[in-house]
Amino acid sequence: MNALMLQGTASGVGKSILVAGLCRILARSGVRVAPFKPQNMSNNAAVCGDGGEIGRAQALQAFACGLEPTVDMNPILLKPEQDRRAQLIVHGQVRGVMQAERFREDRAPLLDEACASFDRLRREYEWIMVEGAGSAAEPNLRTHDLANMGFARRAGVPVWIVGDIDRGGVFASLLGTMLALDPSDRRIVEAVVINRFRGARELLGDAVEWLEERIAVPALGVVSHLPDLRLPEEDSGYRFAKGRVTAPARLEGMLRIVAIDYPRSSNLSDFDALEREARVDFALMSDPAAFSGADLVLLPGSKSVMSDLGWLRERGWEDVLGAHLRYGGHVLGICGGMQMLGTEIDDPEAVEGAGRLPGLGLLDLHTRFEVAKTARNVAGKARWPEEVDFAGYEIHHGVTPGDPELYPFHGLSPDELVAGTYVHGLFDTAAYRQALFASWLGHDVAGEDESEACRVELDRVADGLLNDLDLSLLEARIGRKLA
Repeated sequence: MNALMLQGTASGVGKSILVAGLCRILARSGVRVAPFKPQNMSNNAAVCGDGGEIGRAQALQAFACGLEPTVDMNPILLKPEQDRRAQLIVHGQVRGVMQAERFREDRAPLLDEACASFDRLRREYEWIMVEGAGSAAEPNLRTHDLANMGFARRAGVPVWIVGDIDRGGVFASLLGTMLALDPSDRRIVEAVVINRFRGARELLGDAVEWLEERIAVPALGVVSHLPDLRLPEEDSGYRFAKGRVTAPARLEGMLRIVAIDYPRSSNLSDFDALEREARVDFALMSDPAAFSGADLVLLPGSKSVMSDLGWLRERGWEDVLGAHLRYGGHVLGICGGMQMLGTEIDDPEAVEGAGRLPGLGLLDLHTRFEVAKTARNVAGKARWPEEVDFAGYEIHHGVTPGDPELYPFHGLSPDELVAGTYVHGLFDTAAYRQALFASWLGHDVAGEDESEACRVELDRVADGLLNDLDLSLLEARIGRKLA
């Protein structure tokens, strides 16, 4: 079998980054490797060359392999719209919605489609690095499972289980995961990995050996925590600063940016480049009472625009934005955030629930939701604020007539304090980011393209894994030394 699957004891234990790091090691060693995740649940999406959607984590893993992402790398994508409903994306295209009460039953036929994608990748590449989802041991979800052991058993892929020591209880979580697995599932687990260790390794004592004796599989190593690692997250902004945490003395001369974090925020990876900027102080914020001023307020994308707009009003952000603008602050809406800034959102096809909702009225834009979804990569020469090359992508149901002279922006208020765009990833290109902030905001920023920054970080992860893990199992199967 030319594949290996990393599963976890829980969500957020670092599977995505470890898979990306192993992909990077294999690609650097001359192995033709590709990533794969049978089922992902994420509102951080990427667009493939054919217009199909996949999880952003798999796009990052493809980048680590030196590949353009394809829909086969993440054939099933669930994008949560409400607490009990998610949009279902199959092979990159919208297939409908999946309700929580029928989740187990309705996903049963999807395993065949996930395996078809996996088989296509196996025929094309020497090696496939597979990522699981959530926990490997979820007895309530084991029936018709296609995200973890259900897929691994069906495809015959061996499994390494990852636990996160930084959150505490890693030995109990790894032991408990193994005990909770069915014996037939347990047999395909060939190793475990302890992730995100800080401090003196002497403190571990003989705990690793204690674990190995009880689970009867080897622990391949203890992966060191990498401070300030900045790579796109799979589905959350938990690594971004929450609220204004920077000391005021450090803010002098910096561009202060706040992004409103509503319940269904999506594509928060738009802001990764801002967090890297040495001259930018960036924070996510959900509580308007914590807002103490900024140069720019960002309204990110949303998977449930009308619901998030209602939340924004209920929390009091509309008044905060009004005061912010009266003091000369700027506002930028991206995708769903731009739709909220307009005059009205119309949903005649019940894409989000039907009806009309007045927008914030800060841009002269009217949005109409349609069933057909726009998903495409875009690039070219910007017309506003300067003629500079840019690149990004669009994912949206809304149709919003805009001003082509503002491209890649859609709308601009008469006082030029409020702007909106459908394009995600605009900040990733350093030249355009610098031109936008200098021309529109009067701030100079300096930085590199996000792709180059990610390449450096991926090499950092790969080097750490080579140092901390015993990869002899992988080397034996591949038949070459990894470097």
